[in-house]
Amino acid sequence: MTLILASTSPIRGTMLANAGVAYAADRPGVDEAAIKAGFAGDDAALTIALAEAKARAVSARRPDALVIGSDSLISVEGRRFDKPAGRETAAEHLRFFSGRTMELTSAVVLAEHGGTVFHHAERALLKVRPLSEDFIERYLEADWPEVSYCVGVFRLEGPGVQLFERIEGDHFTILGMPLLPLLGTLRERGVLAA
Repeated sequence: MTLILASTSPIRGTMLANAGVAYAADRPGVDEAAIKAGFAGDDAALTIALAEAKARAVSARRPDALVIGSDSLISVEGRRFDKPAGRETAAEHLRFFSGRTMELTSAVVLAEHGGTVFHHAERALLKVRPLSEDFIERYLEADWPEVSYCVGVFRLEGPGVQLFERIEGDHFTILGMPLLPLLGTLRERGVLAA
């Protein structure tokens, strides 16, 4: 069976490739803002809804495939954050995160024939150390525009690790997709060798 990642995220693609999972990528073309607008559920429910919309959109076009959808959200003190619209917005986000704890929620969904066959969400807590204006400026100078594609304005596999003093949670969840539960489900379904 063909496995498709409903994303062009290089990080999620690398996670699958590094795990030895063969896949194709397809852009889902989902209006995330419309899904988020007025959503009343918690972060886990919202990340699942976003991942599900992506997986189902691609699955509707590719009924021959099993489709992976994934999404992540950052909340800090009850406020949800999107990817920064520009470098100044990124700096504002980092100033707000300084000294606070990020709640990062990532979800993964499998869709087949346009319907959901699996979903899972996990949360991680990332304690941001106090960040000086000098650090924020140097950090964005060094890692912009790469972090512009990242909710939370960081890449844990890059200089973004310097933002934190403590991290609690699964590494793959923090990278943007709960990989271990996904791999387990792919083995159960016979897509990967058990």
